[in-house]
Amino acid sequence: MSLILKNVSKTVGGQTHIHPTDLTLEKGTMNVLLGPTSAGKTSLMRLMAGLDVPNTGQVIWNGEDVTGMRVQDRKVAMVYQQFINYPSMTVYDNIASPMKLVGKSKDEIDRAVRETAELMQLTPMLDRKPLELSGGQQQRCALARALVKNAGLVLLDEPLANLDYKLREELRAEIPRIFERAGSIFVYATTEPEEALLLGGNTATLWEGRVTQFGLTPSVYRRPENATTARVFSDPPMNFLSMTKAGSTLRFDGGEMPAPATMASLKDGEYTAGFRPNHLTLAAQTPGAIGFDAKLNVTEITGSETFIHLDYHGAKWVGLVHGIQHLKPGQPLPVYLDPAHIYLFDANGALASAAPYAEAA
Repeated sequence: MSLILKNVSKTVGGQTHIHPTDLTLEKGTMNVLLGPTSAGKTSLMRLMAGLDVPNTGQVIWNGEDVTGMRVQDRKVAMVYQQFINYPSMTVYDNIASPMKLVGKSKDEIDRAVRETAELMQLTPMLDRKPLELSGGQQQRCALARALVKNAGLVLLDEPLANLDYKLREELRAEIPRIFERAGSIFVYATTEPEEALLLGGNTATLWEGRVTQFGLTPSVYRRPENATTARVFSDPPMNFLSMTKAGSTLRFDGGEMPAPATMASLKDGEYTAGFRPNHLTLAAQTPGAIGFDAKLNVTEITGSETFIHLDYHGAKWVGLVHGIQHLKPGQPLPVYLDPAHIYLFDANGALASAAPYAEAA
């Protein structure tokens, strides 16, 4: 079982929502669509489901071209950010409703509902109405209704976005276990890199209607093929700094550093260095750490961590440092970076050298 998008694109009112895209999703896989708001995640899902017809290309399901087939005629289940349950029905009847619509027998419906309810930890709530449940339980009810359809393709469009932190963490941990047992193709849209890493499987990064990279989630995170993917798969987004390689030296505004051994074979020339916010520190933590004399713009204290917003020779950076940091906006603030955490991208934005720490992982 597979879903293949061949050169699929979508334009609405002269505006391109999805640029020509090729993507292959296999049976039993979790596939995350990761990107900021308006990156094209929902538009791509709608093409997969058959809710929209692409302007170009084909949608192939199990070897069959289903490009023009209605969503009602496909084995597709969808769960949205605004999850929907029928308030007048019990949890049991909510879960059973898709099977009743297609005329399944009473025994078959009962067996499927109880198996799915057990999987979703809803068995004690089957006689309750949705409004008697917590937010997390209501979302599990909506997920159960999608799973009970035994759909080959399950599309989840930011299904946890409206839940509080504790419920999101609970369901993030449950979802991979649930989906592993279901055996369908799952597509999960999110704006959060952390969520993609927690869910695992494969990740497609999206930016302005383009899939910039697709592959195993840890690989896409550790080895982004281009600066756009690196930006998308980092929260806050990756920091960048123009650098010039000359022999064994990397020069930048305000200083220079020895080029790591992994970059020794690169041609001399102009590059863009990229590094994630959590790799900036307020003290040198390795013997070869590089110091930058930045200026602090503002701090955001989250409780256990502090975001520091910096200006370095006109470049806007964000650092994520441990603990509560009482720092004064406008003050000079030296920050440090281990060269092992630096990616280099060429003039076209393509990855020229992965960060040595990522290569070693």
